[in-house]
Amino acid sequence: MRNRTPNLASSLQDPGYRKIIARLRAARDEKGITQAELAEMLKKPQSFVAKVEGYERRLDVYEFCLMARALGVDAGEVIEGEPHRKPKR
Repeated sequence: MRNRTPNLASSLQDPGYRKIIARLRAARDEKGITQAELAEMLKKPQSFVAKVEGYERRLDVYEFCLMARALGVDAGEVIEGEPHRKPKR
């Protein structure tokens, strides 16, 4: 049996991964946060956010959680595709 290592390049093209990144970007856009502002919150260069949103760089789990928190969205809802807006009380 051949040991297969996941191909990260192809995983960047995975439709599920792309939906998650699209949801993060939609949340950023909806809140009026620029890539540079989000990068500053994450203590990363703006190119980090640009590469993630451009599907050139894959987020690891920790980075995903940090980005979701910075955007004020629930990470589980981003993954599941539920609305990322919390109802106002």
